[in-house]
Amino acid sequence: MQTRGELTPASLAEALDHLRSVVAGTSYPLVMPSAADARQAGTALVTQLDDYLIPRLARLDAPLLAVVGGSTGAGKSTLVNSLVAAKVSAAGVLRPTTRAPLLAANPADLEWFRRGELLPGLTRTDEPSTDPKSLQLVGVPTLAPGLALLDAPDIDSVVDANRALAGQLLAAADLWVFVTTAARYADAVPWGLLRTARQRGTVIAMVLDRVPPEAAEEVAAHLAEMLRENGLGAAPLFIVPETRLTADGLLPPTALGDLSAWIGYLAADAETRADVVRRTLDGALAALAPTTASLAEAAEEQVSAAETLAERVDNAYRNANRAVAHGVADGRLLRGEVLARWQEFVGTGELMRTLEAQIGRLRDRVVATLTGRPAPGHALRSAIEGNLVTLIRGAADEAAESAYTGWQAHPAGAALLSPPLGRAGPDLPDRAERLIRDWQRHVLEMVRAEAGDKRALARGTAYAVNATGLLVMVVVFASTAFIPTGAEVAVAGGTTVAAQKVLEAIFGDQAIRTLAAKARADLLDRVAALLAEESARFTTLVEAVPDSAARLRDAALHVESARARAALVTP
Repeated sequence: MQTRGELTPASLAEALDHLRSVVAGTSYPLVMPSAADARQAGTALVTQLDDYLIPRLARLDAPLLAVVGGSTGAGKSTLVNSLVAAKVSAAGVLRPTTRAPLLAANPADLEWFRRGELLPGLTRTDEPSTDPKSLQLVGVPTLAPGLALLDAPDIDSVVDANRALAGQLLAAADLWVFVTTAARYADAVPWGLLRTARQRGTVIAMVLDRVPPEAAEEVAAHLAEMLRENGLGAAPLFIVPETRLTADGLLPPTALGDLSAWIGYLAADAETRADVVRRTLDGALAALAPTTASLAEAAEEQVSAAETLAERVDNAYRNANRAVAHGVADGRLLRGEVLARWQEFVGTGELMRTLEAQIGRLRDRVVATLTGRPAPGHALRSAIEGNLVTLIRGAADEAAESAYTGWQAHPAGAALLSPPLGRAGPDLPDRAERLIRDWQRHVLEMVRAEAGDKRALARGTAYAVNATGLLVMVVVFASTAFIPTGAEVAVAGGTTVAAQKVLEAIFGDQAIRTLAAKARADLLDRVAALLAEESARFTTLVEAVPDSAARLRDAALHVESARARAALVTP
């Protein structure tokens, strides 16, 4: 049976490693209300795992780290110097005094901190430094083994890097010795950090420094009341009276009183130190669940936003596909230039009116009369291509504008937009032209395949196939139920009927319907692929949004389960 503190990699360390991997791998790229907070919380969580939780879990018996933190001018450095009876940390009136953290420990304990498992992002040095990314290590024989004091920068420093470092150090503390003064103990910034420390489960000790003797009782009572109101009533409170410093710039031993005795007790009692470490570690582990839950909610919001944006793009380009399909089927492509080129290709208007009575003769003309001449209908094919390009380009432009407008109305979408997205891609006309030429070649291939057992075409030249293919294309651009109205449209409708009659005479009624349906379907499939490429200009911008919510919750659940089995703290 597992006893208190029996930790195995499988039960907790591996669970923390997995959680770190999932949190570090989750991004919040879309501009959403929760994104900035989630990025900050995720970074802080990974930092705490690296700086404290993972290395501390690996070495529960390592020296206890007490971080001395507090407001500007609270006397932290003087307090640290006085507790170790040596002037190891610079103190003075210039602010900020502490720019880089200093760690004082018994020489026997320095090797643990020098290895850099705890706070690995800080460069170790033996010399004073102003680099906030360095950690000065000082061996102090007067400090008993088992406990180290870290003098941290001001939590309310005017220097951003100092404030960030102070927060990072407090998150890596086994014990936070918070120093404030009689004049500043009610400031808002310290209490915000104290509440954060409480939520993380960090063991806290309060030091009220520079207290005028006549106000000590009243101020101490008020501070104790504030601690209880903020859920910190169990934190020990030490009063350091306002007093004259010694010639070495230290507080006299009498001023330190109970605080010095308490620090000495912690250093001397291994079981008490272990209890502090375990309580802080257990509290920090317990705080991972709500933090990870908030990250999961933010991740879900990202996915929901990405889906909404993608849906708006899908709707825009679905309508574009419908517009092209309608334009192909409603006969509009048979007007204008296509109509003129068709009449040139087939014959005069009189011939068009008499085609129905002369199907056999026209079929022979199509198959044999012009055999050997150059490829027919070049102008007609070009006209078809031009009309199709115009149709596709108009649909693509309208879809781009619709998707752009839809994204503008969404905070995440608006942040992703750039002006070129408001219209079709600049190379769309070229791609549309290639698409249509490829489709026209495919229609000719279908005609060849269908005509394999038709002797009239089989004996003909390429002209016969080309001419027949053009007739198929003409039929494609009118629905079966198309009823033209108006003079020009009537001619276009008659054109389609004539083309279909010729084809029916060659292939048969059912075959031509099948051939035209296949050609139309193939054209629309090619257009759909082209419009999908256009829509990808939008959708690729949201494809990188990870769906990590379930993984985050699952990883946090594994940590919480392993924490419960570890039983770090006895109820």
